[in-house]
Amino acid sequence: MDPGQTSVRSYSSRMGKGNSQLGARWVVTALAVAALLGACGGSHDAADDAANEPNVVQAGAPGEPSRELSEEDALKLEETPHTKADVDFMRGMIHHHAQAILMTSLVRKRSASDQIPLLARRTEISQQAEIETMENWLKTRGEKPPSKASHRHGHGPGASLMPGMVSADKLAVLAAARGQEFDDLFLSYMIRHHQGALTMVRNLAGDGGGNEPEIGAFTRHVEADQGIEISRMADLQDAQPDAVRLAGPSKATRERAQRLSYAGGRPLICYVG
Repeated sequence: MDPGQTSVRSYSSRMGKGNSQLGARWVVTALAVAALLGACGGSHDAADDAANEPNVVQAGAPGEPSRELSEEDALKLEETPHTKADVDFMRGMIHHHAQAILMTSLVRKRSASDQIPLLARRTEISQQAEIETMENWLKTRGEKPPSKASHRHGHGPGASLMPGMVSADKLAVLAAARGQEFDDLFLSYMIRHHQGALTMVRNLAGDGGGNEPEIGAFTRHVEADQGIEISRMADLQDAQPDAVRLAGPSKATRERAQRLSYAGGRPLICYVG
């Protein structure tokens, strides 16, 4: 007989006849607890612990698959330093975003659409927030962000433009347009501008940058955010009358643009301030 059963029966007999029901309940409870403790104290399989270990996955660069990391690789990733390519990308993207904000600032007084001003406002808010993120990224790494004055760009003939950026002449045409004509030009220029940002993200990976965890996360955010906005603008563009898109800027718009383009003088600027 199991010693545990003997002790239980001895305890029950001492309880007396009047407490037989209570004793029976105690026996059932004691056996149940013993069974539970036996299960908890069962064999420990190290393989089970290994199977329950969380996986560390590194998200891939834009267009690249993710990969699972070992603990050692994950520690190394956290220590990955930023590179010159990362710094150049952040500074360039700040300028790039500055021009997008300039274009969205033109919408309120020129658009004939109910939807485009809402889209422009969302773009303005997101781009300004990303500029602040990029400036903070540079500052915390001892790198100098571009000054507001440095957002001045020459977009005339022969100027070197980042992907998707709009020349001074085209900015002047946009600023001179009104109504449906403005909406069509704005969507066309801004879609190309956003596509240029995606090109800059891909170029960063090609230059060996984007491996530091924070900038890697930022570029994936830019890729997702800009892609969503491109889709929204493409939908709005499809709703625009084809006649406006095919005709191009009117004569009045072109003449007004010439007056705004500072012909022979200082070009339009991409300025946040």
